[in-house]
Amino acid sequence: MIPRILNLSKTRSFFLFGPRGVGKSTLLKSHFENVAAYSISLLDSETERRLATRPERILEDWQALPKKVRDSKWILIDEVQRIPKILDSVHRGIEEFGIRFALTGSSARKLRKGSANLLAGRASEFRLHPFLFSELGASFQLSDALLWGSLPASFSLRNDPVERRRFLNSYVNTYLREEVQAEQIVRNIEPFRMFIEVAAAANGKILNASKVGRQCGIDPKTSQRYFEILSDTLIGFFLPAFDHSIRKQQAAHPKFYWFDLGVCRAAAGMLDETVSPSSYEYGNSFEHLVIVEALRLNDATESNARLSYFRASDDTEIDLIVKKGKHFASIEIKSTENPDITEIRRHANLSKDLGKSVSSYILCNAKVSTIREGVKIMPWQDGLKEIFGVKGLANANE
Repeated sequence: MIPRILNLSKTRSFFLFGPRGVGKSTLLKSHFENVAAYSISLLDSETERRLATRPERILEDWQALPKKVRDSKWILIDEVQRIPKILDSVHRGIEEFGIRFALTGSSARKLRKGSANLLAGRASEFRLHPFLFSELGASFQLSDALLWGSLPASFSLRNDPVERRRFLNSYVNTYLREEVQAEQIVRNIEPFRMFIEVAAAANGKILNASKVGRQCGIDPKTSQRYFEILSDTLIGFFLPAFDHSIRKQQAAHPKFYWFDLGVCRAAAGMLDETVSPSSYEYGNSFEHLVIVEALRLNDATESNARLSYFRASDDTEIDLIVKKGKHFASIEIKSTENPDITEIRRHANLSKDLGKSVSSYILCNAKVSTIREGVKIMPWQDGLKEIFGVKGLANANE
């Protein structure tokens, strides 16, 4: 098993959110390996049916367990969003019996839409993602991650490209079938299926829901709702536009990124396409990779940084801004080894617009770190670790 960085609580209840297939159940099993916890999977149809009719049975069942299990004071519930009402019994279990709960979920949407009891601070919240470069260490290969992503099952098939392709295509189809169609999130699956492909092709671009809607034959409001479904089911995330004014930031259009490069390429029907170094597609994929790695590292280290991008009036951009407290890291992402001096100076000037407390970075495929024009030019792995204050993690290797 590949160790994960995420440091789950051992003393209080928590939610563990993450898309399907990122290893939530595996992580819980490892985390509670030496604990006699009571474990429930709502993916089991009989268990789901039984508890859906009377969610309070979970506490009745716990009280009937052997003393050793009750004494552990831990109940693990997998895919809790399948029965949102069960959280009322979880709340009661915490308050009346001092039980601690570990609750996994692959969708925050059903919990919110079902007006679920989210425990009002009685449970911490963690997010698990596909493997980080630092978790894979020397097993990480940049070219492989750009093509296939880093879902655990995909990574385990790295020596079998045929099965890897089948897995990723199946992942997208399973998402459509089980998360969207079975949960009746949309009434007609075919427009949403077309939307998936167009949205994957639009990955990393400033969100234009109207344009995507026209390409899919749906209205702008439906297109926007579909993007929100992808976000709610953790298949993608919005990267907001930066502005010192919260009001202006909320009014500006975000970018949208898929949570994993392999799933994005499968959704776009691009798994058979190669990505050649120095090509436009390679640059886009490299930027996507660095941004999702920043998001993953932010969650894994519980840095609570705010991530955004910045576009100036002349359409020049800062690819990623990481705000921690009053300090900003201004990040340009380049797939080259040696950014040219024009790019360096442009980024230095753009960074000045953010204010005084700014560190400027160009994260790229450089072999060593240098400073030019006040900009830190760093191997992207080292730069992310510095920005998020991480020490002791292995470097990813090409």
